[in-house]
Amino acid sequence: MSAALPQVLCLKKGALLKQVFALSRAAVPRESRLCAAGDAFVSSHRHYKSHPAHGIGRFRHLLPKEGPKKKKEKVQMKEINVGTDHEYGDINIQMTSYDMCLVEHFARYVHRLCNRLSIRVNESYAMPTKTNEVLFLEERGSKMHLDAVLTTHQRVVQISNLSATFAPILLEIIQSSQPEGVHLLVKEHTEADFKSRLKSRPELEELLAQMS
Repeated sequence: MSAALPQVLCLKKGALLKQVFALSRAAVPRESRLCAAGDAFVSSHRHYKSHPAHGIGRFRHLLPKEGPKKKKEKVQMKEINVGTDHEYGDINIQMTSYDMCLVEHFARYVHRLCNRLSIRVNESYAMPTKTNEVLFLEERGSKMHLDAVLTTHQRVVQISNLSATFAPILLEIIQSSQPEGVHLLVKEHTEADFKSRLKSRPELEELLAQMS
């Protein structure tokens, strides 16, 4: 009797396990059973497409709609301020040097100085770089040899409405801080100064001359 008792208990446990396994198979959906059966069958239903994050990575709908591209307008010269009896008009403070870092730092200093002294700065810009070749002629020769190439860098700080009484003080401060190797020039702004900033197009100028 004692030997038959463990066999009955094992049979009951086996039947109970079969029932649990059958219930678990019934609870698991068909797609999961197909994928879990050793990849023997491949499910044709892709449930991830209905996932709420299926559009992850898309960003174009978040960007604002771009309007039609505007054509670049032709650069036009602003009206030159002539000034009055007590104030100067548009004045260019031109700084020229062979050292780009030196002239750039000095132009920045002049710009900040004008801001501290409440002097109106219209704009601060760089002029096109110019390159000059230095040729060397031998004593008993006729051929010219290239000796050096000099690159000239120019920066301009344009100010306006400078008081006639304060102008000498400003120039004295700038000259006292002028570094060695920087050429300083203060002059009134003209139309030629504006045109010198633009790139010349000789072919177009020739066609315009022929048409006129």
